[in-house]
Amino acid sequence: MMKNVHGNTVDFLGEAIVAGRYAVGSSIPPEPLLCEELGVSRTVVRESVKSLVAKGLIHTGPKVGTRVLPSDDWNWFDSDVIAWQSRVGLSREFIRDLQDLRRVVEPAAVRLAAERATDEDISGIENAYAGMKRAVLQGGDYVTFDLRFHQGLLRASHNRLLVQMSKALGALLRTSFEISTSKKNGPRRSLPLHRAVLDAVIARNVSGAEQAILVLIDGAHQDIEQVLASRRRLPRLGRPALQLKAAAPA
Repeated sequence: MMKNVHGNTVDFLGEAIVAGRYAVGSSIPPEPLLCEELGVSRTVVRESVKSLVAKGLIHTGPKVGTRVLPSDDWNWFDSDVIAWQSRVGLSREFIRDLQDLRRVVEPAAVRLAAERATDEDISGIENAYAGMKRAVLQGGDYVTFDLRFHQGLLRASHNRLLVQMSKALGALLRTSFEISTSKKNGPRRSLPLHRAVLDAVIARNVSGAEQAILVLIDGAHQDIEQVLASRRRLPRLGRPALQLKAAAPA
């Protein structure tokens, strides 16, 4: 879906800030200049500035004007902020922060999922796993189904805060999956690890589910560390997910 004028203006200014084109502590250009440069009205610029304030990228106030805030103040759970950072380029430190976050959040969520998952939850996760398996065997989009699998686990926790986090984590998790999927045979090797998590949740095996997700996360962590060590270019979220090729016949 195409963005409207407001969305495009937020996109332009947000990416410019994340890319460092406006230094921390400096002001973004005044309204008249932005209106002229972007061909938009003052109302659009003002609404866009409000959006960037809400995302933590800038601060406005009397006498100080509109100042760019340091990256520690940005809302890293905002999908726009993640998308802008991805377009500019993800740092290795950022990817490692994500891995740390996964290790904290997902095991706790999976423990709850093993206790609370409904038949509908299980069916959704099963469907996601089937999509992953189909992509490995027949080729296609593995990453999207991998993302649905993990978001399904978070939703199955039936904890509103974790469910909300699953939406925010979407872009972050996709970045991680794009990297680990780029490893040769990475998806094929991870399939039984995903199956072990799902089977433990179905069996209501709380400790087994937690242990299985830790094995899965730590395996992904090793894959990512190898990709980072190879100095290969990191994926950008604006591009379509990597498509797997069909498995060669045995």
